[in-house]
Amino acid sequence: MSKTPSYWHKAKKYLSQKDKTMSALIKKYKSPSEKVLTSRKDVFFSLCKSIIGQQISVAAANSVFLKFKKKCKNKINAKVVNKLSNIQLKSCGLSRQKVKGIKSLAKQVLNKQFNPRLISKMSDEDAIIYLSQLRQIGRWSAEMILLFTYNRPNIWPIQDIGLLRAISKNYNKKYLPPESYVIYLNKKFSPYCSVATWYLWRSIDPEPIQY
Repeated sequence: MSKTPSYWHKAKKYLSQKDKTMSALIKKYKSPSEKVLTSRKDVFFSLCKSIIGQQISVAAANSVFLKFKKKCKNKINAKVVNKLSNIQLKSCGLSRQKVKGIKSLAKQVLNKQFNPRLISKMSDEDAIIYLSQLRQIGRWSAEMILLFTYNRPNIWPIQDIGLLRAISKNYNKKYLPPESYVIYLNKKFSPYCSVATWYLWRSIDPEPIQY
C-alpha cells in the first residue's frame, strides 16, 4: 500500500468549507481512527480483483480471491495467470465469464494490446473508456480502478449503490436519490469527489472499502 494521496488534507479542508454534512463526516472519521484512501499501484492485481468481485457478496469475493491468489502462488501477474488453465481458474470458484475476462486481460497485457502505463496520461473520461474496452470491465469497475489504484481525486461513481445509499442517508433523500441532486453534489464536491465518495462510504460501512 502506498501513502495517503497528496491532495487528501487539502480536499478535506475544501469539502468542509463547502458542505456542513461533509464537514461533520470528516470530523467523525478523523485521526487516529481515520483510515484513508491508499493504493497498491498494481492495476493488473486490481482488475483481477474487480472481475472476481462482480455480482457476488464481499465475503464470497474474498473467498474466491484467496483461492485465486493461492493458485497464482501469491504472484498475481499476467505471465502467471496466462499459464493457468480454464479448469484451474474455475476451481477457484470463478464463473465461465469471469475466467474468460481474466484470461483475456492477461493476454492483452502480454501482447501490449492493453498498456496500463498509458492511463496516467489520460483524462478521467478517456481512462474510463480505455478500461471499459476490457472484457468484464464496465464503467463502474473502471471508476473503482481510477479511484483505488490511480487515486484520481475527482471520481464520482453514480452507479455505485453504496454511494447512492449514503447520499440518501446523509442528505435526507429518498432512495434512490434524485439524479438532479446527485449531479448537484458532483458539482459541489469537484474537484475532490473521490474524497467525498470515500467519506460517504465510511458513513454506511464500518470498514473502509479497498480494492
